[in-house]
Formats: sequence, structure tokens, C-alpha cells
Amino acid sequence: MAENISQRYELRLRAHPRILADIRRAVAARLRLWGREELISAAGMCVTELLSNVHKHAASPECVLTLENLPHGIQAAVGDTESALPVVKEPDFLSESGRGMFLLSKTAHAWGTDLTPTGKTVWFTLHAEAVEP
Repeated sequence: MAENISQRYELRLRAHPRILADIRRAVAARLRLWGREELISAAGMCVTELLSNVHKHAASPECVLTLENLPHGIQAAVGDTESALPVVKEPDFLSESGRGMFLLSKTAHAWGTDLTPTGKTVWFTLHAEAVEP
């Protein structure tokens, strides 16, 4: 196996629903490369939610997706040009929208937001399952 596989992956994109499947495939490929297959499903759902929020709520669809391979799992982040922070609310399960950040908050081990000079970054971490010796 290659010794110098980058432990960080960055993708500049324009958030739009029609690219979400391609982005999920790119995330899955990177996690496979890092040996983090068990995190693919959760990471795909969480990244999809963050990119959907950019599409729905940010003035510009321009954003940056970053993935980092950490000793205990992964961290993913989406940076955009909107300073308004996402809100987690109790979902109305009959509603067609509004559940995404709630699901992310229940899936990720940690998540948060950081205001930046140009907008904000929303991040989450997923922990890999501990392997018993």
C-alpha cells in the first residue's frame, strides 16, 4: 500500500441536488482508501445534509468539502459563504424537510460550526468502531 496517501481531501464545488450522488461516491472512495469502510454510510448521509443546506440556505452554492482521516475516525467539514448557523430542531416526521441536522446530530459523534472571515464551516466527526485486540 502507498505510504504517502494524503490524510486530507478537499473538494471545491457548487452545491446542487444533482451532484449529491457523485459526492457520496467520492466520499466513499476516499474512506475506502483510508480503510474507513464502516463510516461510508454515515459520512455520506451527513455530507449530503450539509451540502443540501448550502443549496437551500446559502446565497451562493460555492463551498468547500474537506475530509480528514484521524486516528479515531474522520472529520468532515463544509465551508460556505453564509454566516447564518444551522439549527437543530425536533423533527416533524410528517414534514418533507427539516430533519437533516437532527439526523446529523444523532449520527455524528460530535459536530459544530465555526464562523470564518468569509462565512462559516460546519463540521462533524465520526468515530471508527474500536477493534478488540
